[in-house]
Amino acid sequence: MSLKRQGSATIAQLAEELELTGEAVRQQLLQLQREGWIEPKITRSPERSRTGRPATAYVLTTAGDHLFPKQYDALNVSMIDAVAEEFGEDAARRVLKNVAEAKIAATEPTLRGLSLPERIKKLKDWYLTDDPYMEIEEVGDGYRLVERNCPYINTAMRRPSVCSVSVNALSRLLGVRVVRDETFQAGHGRCAFHIYREEPVEATAEFQLEAEITR
Repeated sequence: MSLKRQGSATIAQLAEELELTGEAVRQQLLQLQREGWIEPKITRSPERSRTGRPATAYVLTTAGDHLFPKQYDALNVSMIDAVAEEFGEDAARRVLKNVAEAKIAATEPTLRGLSLPERIKKLKDWYLTDDPYMEIEEVGDGYRLVERNCPYINTAMRRPSVCSVSVNALSRLLGVRVVRDETFQAGHGRCAFHIYREEPVEATAEFQLEAEITR
């Protein structure tokens, strides 16, 4: 909390505020730094400009700042609703389509020349790099990409249409039909993208809202 309020602080400043020894504070800071929540910044104050070593202050990293309460989900929902209200449902659909196209454009080069199983393995990082919560299941008619920790769940629970981005983009990138057959919204506790290996999809397939896709 001190780093959030002050922006940065030295070990001495934190020790004084928290009423702890400097060594106790240093050990805690080292652990937070190893976990990626804070980072050191070397600063030279005016009184140290000529003599003495510059002070080391600690600041929150971007990841550390995200540990504090945010209102991104509420903003996302408000933006989706505002677009639909101001410009109509078709405009909101076009926005989702553009997001899907951007995701496809960014991902497609990494999949060129790969087989379907190899592409699926690559897409295990769909939401997060080295995602520990995404797994691949092989089923009779294909595969399933299963996500247990959707980073967009708060927005998706309130506006499920955003999930159409992943369904459409995955289908286009894999070249076969993809359907979510388990969803957080339905209470399954996970999202499962069912990949039908024998049902090809054109690379130029039109964007569809998930509710329009025939299962």
